[in-house]
Amino acid sequence: MSRGKGLIRDIEARQARVSIIYGPVPSWRLGRSLGIDLLSAQGKTCSFDCVYCQLGKTIHPLAERREFVTIPKLVLELERVRGIPADYATFSGVGEPTLASNLGQAIELVKSVLGLPVAILTNSSLLPREDVRQELGQADIVVVKLDAPNEEVFHMINRPVIGYSLDEILQGIIHLRSEFGGKLALQAMFIETNKDDALEMARIAEQLSPDEVQLNTPLRPCAVPPLTLEEMSSIKRAFSQHRNVMTVYEAVRPEVVPLNLQEIRRRRPEEGE
Repeated sequence: MSRGKGLIRDIEARQARVSIIYGPVPSWRLGRSLGIDLLSAQGKTCSFDCVYCQLGKTIHPLAERREFVTIPKLVLELERVRGIPADYATFSGVGEPTLASNLGQAIELVKSVLGLPVAILTNSSLLPREDVRQELGQADIVVVKLDAPNEEVFHMINRPVIGYSLDEILQGIIHLRSEFGGKLALQAMFIETNKDDALEMARIAEQLSPDEVQLNTPLRPCAVPPLTLEEMSSIKRAFSQHRNVMTVYEAVRPEVVPLNLQEIRRRRPEEGE
């Protein structure tokens, strides 16, 4: 058996034993967020291996899209959570959601069954692909990632397994901005490595023209420490030209009643988003 086929079978076998839907979680950006995990694997499946990721090391590094969760399985789980109080159905989970080749079908299905607005949290890695941007166009909110002002810092922080350069990814965000009719938010995760790059990143953010800028630092347990409230306040001042900027320290999280704490903690060692 080839290594690639063995990886796919391992993901499929593990995915069959876990739930696709988790939460709702108290999101600092989205209120009561009902998570939809189209990867649902045991172990992170991603196109990046970010140094700050709460899920730890990327166990299944992937750059190509494929189907992880079938639409019939998603239908069954959606029927079980119909009517659950939530503000958004959010595609996130144990890796990069745009790796799921049936993301577009899943967005349409979630909207029709749950009647909730749909948010997508993406690391932006596949945005150079037109098919990915078209599928994201069905969402109500897309949160794209920018953690670096240049290629060197991009590789230091995000450690990509894809072949796209940072410039190609930025061009993908620009294309999405021009094509997307919903709300586009830009998230930047700040750690010691990039905290002095805030002004340069703010200039890039201005070119991308998001509706909202979300300034984050890793408050959940991970391999790198978070920046302080004072450091994040200074970074926010660098983004003062943007009309709508929020930081993780300022956020108010709603109270929620989760469906299954085990499923939340498998994706999120600490509650919050």
